[in-house]
Amino acid sequence: MSLSKKIILAVLLYLVFLLAYMPVKWLASILPMPANISLAGVSGTLWEGQADLVQFGPRQLEQVNWSLNPWALLLGQANVDINIGNRATAVSAKADISWSLSGIKVQGLRFDAPDSFLIAGAKLPFATQVQGEISLMVPDFVQGKPLCEQLSGKLFLNHTDMRNQFGEYPLGNMALTLSCQGGEVAISMLEADNKLGISGIILLGSDNSIKVTAKVKATDGQPQDMRNSLAYLGKPDSQGYYPVNYQGRIPGL
Repeated sequence: MSLSKKIILAVLLYLVFLLAYMPVKWLASILPMPANISLAGVSGTLWEGQADLVQFGPRQLEQVNWSLNPWALLLGQANVDINIGNRATAVSAKADISWSLSGIKVQGLRFDAPDSFLIAGAKLPFATQVQGEISLMVPDFVQGKPLCEQLSGKLFLNHTDMRNQFGEYPLGNMALTLSCQGGEVAISMLEADNKLGISGIILLGSDNSIKVTAKVKATDGQPQDMRNSLAYLGKPDSQGYYPVNYQGRIPGL
């Protein structure tokens, strides 16, 4: 390597480390922020820092901590460990997130939040209201086209209670499996993982597209309003399953 290249590399490394070790509170005060994002109680540096509160739109996160690996930057990557909240906060999460020119990779993701955090005031079809909690666990995710190249995980819907203009639906607990199919995020449910007689798959694609291919049959564990509504899905097959099919955009987005 020539002397001039060594000097340029040294200057670049100096600027990177100078920026990274500046107080993140000062950086947050001078850098332009989107109008719907605000930070409070910021301390530490870009390498190791925390924010007591991060608010974006109607959602907020408490006790956000991050740790950035400086050596990964030399390889053209950004690798950050993130921890959010604890058992006493409404939202808690942790993950190891890597970014490079090839996309985003996530390992060891755990996310727990009330449904209200995700919906955040969005208007759902039929004046639907949802209460409950979700737990998301993703050991491994690799970004691809249109959404994923690799994905494994589980999604748990806990104490779910839904109501709309047609009735009340205490849905209880459900477990769903996450995977990657043809570059799209696949969310599948087995009848054994819920008391509602539902099995099928949901495919999430680009531009908030969604495709639902599922079936449901009457069970003793279903809310009465749900059992009364099954007839609107059409005629059941020979095994008593009603079809549930939808293709369009994710409601509320």
